[in-house]
Amino acid sequence: MKCPFCGNSNSRVVDSRPVDENTAIRRRRVCDACGKRFTSYERVESVPLIVIKKDSNREQYNRSKLEAGILRACHKRPISADEIQKVVDSVETEVFNRGVREIASTEVGEIVMDRLKDLDAVAYVRFASVYREFKDVNTFMDELKKLLK
Repeated sequence: MKCPFCGNSNSRVVDSRPVDENTAIRRRRVCDACGKRFTSYERVESVPLIVIKKDSNREQYNRSKLEAGILRACHKRPISADEIQKVVDSVETEVFNRGVREIASTEVGEIVMDRLKDLDAVAYVRFASVYREFKDVNTFMDELKKLLK
């Protein structure tokens, strides 16, 4: 494991603990060269999941894309980085637990919206407005009315 600070490949594990309902291991490491601490996560590698995009193109699942979309929706909201990671982990766990090799991006988007609705209403509406491609103010208002019910 390379140190993100100095690039040295020698580090020691000082703490390990299970995370994400025992689906991953969090390891605290100390670089032997510079002495700085950093965290790594270890997950079981599974069969690659393919996401079917709206235009029918297929691409390999990318956690960072999911994370980036959720981060954009939560921008400048009182949501901690830890809460965002929990949402990403929750969505990812549900997607992989379906046991399919391909999943439509629309299904992933619905799962994300379901999680964001419980977390923060503004983040939910932001995500929905991009995901559902709101065309005008009326569409936006319809979604807000659903949320208020």
